Amino acid sequence: MDLGLDEQQEMLRNFARDFLEKECPEQLVRQMEEDEKGYSPDLWRKMAEQGWMGLIIPEQYGGAGMRITDLAVLLEEFGRFLVPGPFIPTVVLGAYPIMLAGSEEQKQRFLPRVAAGELIMTMALTEPSAKWDADGVQMEARQEGNEWVLNGTKLFVQDAHVTDYMVVAARTGKGASPEEGITLFLVDSRSPGIKFELLRTIASDKQCEVTFENVRVPGENVLGEVGKGWPVVHRTKLLAAVAACSYLVGLAQQDFDITLNYAKERVQFGRPIGSFQAIQHKLADAVIDVDGCRFITYKAAWSLQENEPDAELMVSMAKAWCSEASRRVVAHGQQIHGGIGFTKDYKIQLYFRRQKWMELMWGDADYHRELVAQKLAI
Repeated sequence: MDLGLDEQQEMLRNFARDFLEKECPEQLVRQMEEDEKGYSPDLWRKMAEQGWMGLIIPEQYGGAGMRITDLAVLLEEFGRFLVPGPFIPTVVLGAYPIMLAGSEEQKQRFLPRVAAGELIMTMALTEPSAKWDADGVQMEARQEGNEWVLNGTKLFVQDAHVTDYMVVAARTGKGASPEEGITLFLVDSRSPGIKFELLRTIASDKQCEVTFENVRVPGENVLGEVGKGWPVVHRTKLLAAVAACSYLVGLAQQDFDITLNYAKERVQFGRPIGSFQAIQHKLADAVIDVDGCRFITYKAAWSLQENEPDAELMVSMAKAWCSEASRRVVAHGQQIHGGIGFTKDYKIQLYFRRQKWMELMWGDADYHRELVAQKLAI
């Protein structure tokens, strides 16, 4: 296993960095925090023109047919520039389940439009219990003729209010385990009976409560087999966790870079504050955490990509580590900047708040530590 980037990945990283430095400046990030949509249609279009929406979509459906490790490279740059918008929800939570379980008709209907930037998608999984596991899926769907009727509430659904379609997990029956009886539906977000409520968060990300009241879904929009949707959700969760880790790597790296430069330039008592041992130790801890995040994230991405036997263990190890390590990095950044770092005029606070958002998405450190313990048969 070679964890170094190959030539194609180096080109992707360098191009993405140059592109985002120009097209996603700090001013745009701040504007999108205040904008209800949370994303720039112009930037979305330009990213689609680069082929990023279809990065991991197979070529026969209009994508680039690239790998999970390539996606990790791109998302690291997204984290560096705090790219706003529904990229991960669309590519990972929407398109990927269709790649895994969609019929040929569904793949032809959805994937080319995602790759072209014409469709925005997300997954509606968690409910008021806020559980990431199968027993948290309590929303019901009942069959009426050739349609299914959905009733219930989904919570913390990323960017749901701007989507065209949602992949919705609902319970259609009971089985011997919570994983049985869950079905996935491709739901038109403008269907009668769907209500969105935007949730206000400290990160200013766009999460929603989505209420379904007698929402009718045609049978042709069942994704995969009835009652057997959880394996698709589980695999999608793994990729989503890798995506979150990749974003956190870029976020933590940029936070560290900003803080290191500040420590070199800020003068107190006649010398740069970076010359003081207490500051040096914090910076040393931070750079160790950043590189640790990068190493374990790319190992997890590679393991998932290659379907390694320990892929699930690697993903949970990565998410547990990155969640806490990136938190330490941004905390050190705030401490080194001092009180000025908490003012909105300084961009370091943007990284501090965004870290908390991604730390919690798709399972926090405690959740994934429990999964690691289970894999160790403790």
